[in-house]
Amino acid sequence: MSDHAAHEAIPDRRISLDMPADLEAGVYANFVAIWHDAESFTLDFATTTRPPQPAEDPNTGERFLNTPAKVVARVKIPPSQVFEIMKALERQLSAWESETGKASRE
Repeated sequence: MSDHAAHEAIPDRRISLDMPADLEAGVYANFVAIWHDAESFTLDFATTTRPPQPAEDPNTGERFLNTPAKVVARVKIPPSQVFEIMKALERQLSAWESETGKASRE
């Protein structure tokens, strides 16, 4: 069997997503914190809950604006998926820019 014939015999891999009804609406997030450990990357999606308020660090006295936010979803992914997600986001962002005529970095 030639390499070409062997390749043709392997079907495309597809994943069919089953969306549970309670997740269909999704959640809104306007912030994401990303961190990692040896086994995974963690994405904590959050939404701000109140306007920024002046605050002061009790240890250093440094003044800053504190924006309260609530985590609405935590997603853990293996390192092998990070580049695939980045590529998929780039494709979707390019499609969005073409469809809306908006630049993402305005």
